[in-house]
Amino acid sequence: MTDFRFIPITPHPLLSPYVAKIHVFESSGRLPAEDRKLIVPNANFKLTLTYRNGIVAGIGDKTFIQGENKLSLTGLIDSPVMLDAQQDAQTGTIIIEFNPLGAYRFFHLSYAEVKNQIIELPELIGKYAEELQSRLVDANSITLKLQLLQNFLIKQLEKTVADPIYDYCIDRISGTAGVLSVAQLEKETGYSSRWLHAKFSEHLGTGPKNLSEIVRFKQFYGAFSAGANYQRLKEHIYHHYHDQSHFIRAFKRFTGSTPTDLQNSMNELATKHYTS
Repeated sequence: MTDFRFIPITPHPLLSPYVAKIHVFESSGRLPAEDRKLIVPNANFKLTLTYRNGIVAGIGDKTFIQGENKLSLTGLIDSPVMLDAQQDAQTGTIIIEFNPLGAYRFFHLSYAEVKNQIIELPELIGKYAEELQSRLVDANSITLKLQLLQNFLIKQLEKTVADPIYDYCIDRISGTAGVLSVAQLEKETGYSSRWLHAKFSEHLGTGPKNLSEIVRFKQFYGAFSAGANYQRLKEHIYHHYHDQSHFIRAFKRFTGSTPTDLQNSMNELATKHYTS
């Protein structure tokens, strides 16, 4: 049986407004072939360092391979991901997840181009990332690797300024658990839906409606993956979805399964990744 664990790391105070979580994932090898290695979208970007072994991720019809000692950025994901170790051997990965408020504060990218993609960081930002990747290889402890990564992000943060309109919209979507309409955002900000969509595409890679759908579903999947029975969750569906069929469509979109099918095939990787 494959042993694995998620070790939570407290972000540096300067990063905490923008970093949803940091954790170290360690595994003794690949998960059993019959296990479903499902990672469900949670609206976070991910900076990943594979310091031992590599990982293979399937997103839609594409497969991404991140080799050992590589630093990669995962853009906004809005479809289910299947994840496993590259080799059946000990695996170690550091994962820094940026909330929707955070990614644009660290990287100057075309975020629409990295949506549903995993791309090595040197390809995106060049020589600085190559130098960081080399230093991470030479760092002889997890603690030092984490320090290097967080120092890099703090320096990146110093180069950018906040976008108050975008930040306001993100706070409102998060604060309403994704039920706030784009029409309401138009009313509150005074900007058109077209302008807001362009702003979100610039900083996030997708529009506010799509983000709201992910955030809305996140409330349910968080409880579901923590062990709440689907039948129990049904009574809350109508606060967030028009009807049960609307919810089932969202569930299939983000997990690839119906609630019943997924409940019968859930495993520890899927639950711990989401709740860690």
